[in-house]
Amino acid sequence: MQPNIRGAWISLLMLAGGARAVDLPKPPQADPLDRFNVVWNSPSENAHGSMPLGNGDVGINAWVDAKGDLVFYVSKTDAWDENARLCKIGRVRVTFDPPLVPKDGFRQELKLRDGVIEISSKIQNQASKIRLWVDADQPVVRMDAEAAVPVSCRAEVELWRLRERPLEPQEDYGYGDGKSPQAQAYKLTVLPDVVAASTAPQVAWYHRNTRSLFPVCLEVQHLEALKGKFADPLLNHTFGASLRGRDMVNDGKTALKSSKPGKRHQLSVCVLAEHAETPEVWLKDLERVEQAALRPGFDQAQLTSAAWWQGLWQRSWVFVEENAGANPEGPSLVTQGYVLQRFMNACSGRGAAPIKFNGSIFSVEKSPGASPTTEEGDPDWRNWGGSYWFQNTRLSYWPMLAAGDFEMTEPWFRMYREALPLSKARMQAYYKFTEAASFQETMNFWGMPNNRDWGWGNAGPEPGNVCIHRYWSGGLELTAFMLDRYDFQPDERFARNTLVPLADPIIAFFDQYWQKRDPDGKIIIDPAQSLEALPWTVNPMPEIAGLRFILPRLLALPNNITTAAQRTRWMRILQELPPLPVAEVGGVKLLRPSGSFKEGNYSENPELYAVFPYRIFGMGKPALELARATYAKRVNRHNFGWCQDSIQAACLGLGEEAAKQVAARAKRITGGYRFPAMWTGFDSIPDQDHGVNILTTLQSMLLQADGNRILVLPAWPKNWDVSFKLHAPSSTTVEGVLKAGKLERLTVRPTARNKDVVNMLGQ
Repeated sequence: MQPNIRGAWISLLMLAGGARAVDLPKPPQADPLDRFNVVWNSPSENAHGSMPLGNGDVGINAWVDAKGDLVFYVSKTDAWDENARLCKIGRVRVTFDPPLVPKDGFRQELKLRDGVIEISSKIQNQASKIRLWVDADQPVVRMDAEAAVPVSCRAEVELWRLRERPLEPQEDYGYGDGKSPQAQAYKLTVLPDVVAASTAPQVAWYHRNTRSLFPVCLEVQHLEALKGKFADPLLNHTFGASLRGRDMVNDGKTALKSSKPGKRHQLSVCVLAEHAETPEVWLKDLERVEQAALRPGFDQAQLTSAAWWQGLWQRSWVFVEENAGANPEGPSLVTQGYVLQRFMNACSGRGAAPIKFNGSIFSVEKSPGASPTTEEGDPDWRNWGGSYWFQNTRLSYWPMLAAGDFEMTEPWFRMYREALPLSKARMQAYYKFTEAASFQETMNFWGMPNNRDWGWGNAGPEPGNVCIHRYWSGGLELTAFMLDRYDFQPDERFARNTLVPLADPIIAFFDQYWQKRDPDGKIIIDPAQSLEALPWTVNPMPEIAGLRFILPRLLALPNNITTAAQRTRWMRILQELPPLPVAEVGGVKLLRPSGSFKEGNYSENPELYAVFPYRIFGMGKPALELARATYAKRVNRHNFGWCQDSIQAACLGLGEEAAKQVAARAKRITGGYRFPAMWTGFDSIPDQDHGVNILTTLQSMLLQADGNRILVLPAWPKNWDVSFKLHAPSSTTVEGVLKAGKLERLTVRPTARNKDVVNMLGQ
């Protein structure tokens, strides 16, 4: 499957006879992954009891209700509406007659190894079985069901965007809640979905953006001169689906039913999101996607999809047994958190848009049963809205490197590559900067802040929201991540086409923005802020640490990838940087969040950005005790959502501390939701930041890179056993088994890298 899927099929194949579904061959021995399958022995009340599944771009939340109906939401990573909200495609309800009886013998299981949901139940006291999966190579989700008696089947599309209506400000973090003339002129409005007329036995529907927020953003943010120079990313964007079925006929405008009872029923829902000049063009494109999606045979598609998931799980793994030998009750919660969050990443990480931190594509209404025209009942609502917040978004991507899931990083890079020309134009318009780019902490996917953060009526060139006013350091962390991506898989094309074209204008912005120098010729980074934490500051740690971390690595790139002018500028900036802010506090020398600052009300520790994400301090590096003392004296101590204390503890070799925090984090499962990776944090459920912190923490406890050196078990607690396979720089994998404090096996590939491995156990 290509990273940017333009369309997707959801194919429900409900078999009650005829050829039986192909059973995939079982592994020769029990797979430890199987212990973490999610199993439910009763139906669910509503969407809070749904089970997620996806192919990286298209997702579903599926459940069986008490009546025996199969219900599922359909979602896609780029289903952007006219207000830049990431919406659901729709909901489908499948009913059997005689009905599925979800009580005695009911079982719904997510089988992780094959990426499939299996539902076992009874119809007329006879066993039935349904298998649902999302095709990994073709944009198809398939369900395969068997029963011993003939049944009728009815499938209905359930929509909630039924009429044009105003979107109240409290319904979204957003765009129409200002008092300025622009805010009053642009009334935030939700447009209705359209059910298309068709002579074929199908239901086709779509949401089409006939209006757009984009020109309003240009007006509010003083960029009227750019109108017409950049394509509107929202206008005419159309997303929807078609419902079809073999031997099915229309049953009203929004439903299909089987022409007669049978032992086999097939339904297909094909999903497409794209810019289309007319609805007719979109419908024609949808038809072409349908034809391509159905081309592979059903049995082969089943095998191919399972093979992709098996390849994912074989690429890397972490299986922990905390408190080994203490007879734990059931599988490890730490491992469960790691496995299920990596599953969630895989379900939404290969799409047309990056992973949304606030719910991914699996958020549902806050209060099932509430009116969908309210915040409580709208399945499209998500806390903090449709913008990407860098501090939150980046956390989904850091663990993909050690996991070897490199393809999932591409949607994130693509968003910034596509936003780069507009960013350069903005910096030219605001500051007259040349070839400079800056990406605000909170931005729409086309690279501009949302109007609420900018401030309706704000006359300046920077957002009025004090939390993000001069919060630009995300560009430095993006560069650090791209450098790591290059280190893990040295690829000249990636460096030429993505890394350097993004990094150089990001650095150019900082170079041109701060012109003041101190008597020693060092840059005075003022005005500035240190993350959200300290809005008024001079020489913030994240900017200084970030530049000190990335500039030497950019300079070390092969000369055929960079230019002499770039290298000269980067070297000059590096030489002009002020030192890292350090001061004595209460008689203890500590890293500081900035050189000087006013106290703020915040939940972050900017001083520890020199530990992670900018690994200037850490295991195997100088001044480790300075960094550890800073961690011990940190003001803010949090262990949920996007807070990264556990990652920093692991980077500093504090194994017992990191283990305690990651174990507590893995237990923080949201009450009222059934799937155990519906994390709660600061943001909409499932809070992706909460889960991905588990991944990065465990990986950093097991493996860290220091130049060419590979540090094995740099922060591992004494009483935890583990089996792992992780990736390291220079296309290296490290596989190990630790039991009772003894490293029983360590395999490094390629073997030439064995000389670079340092066993840190016991240090």
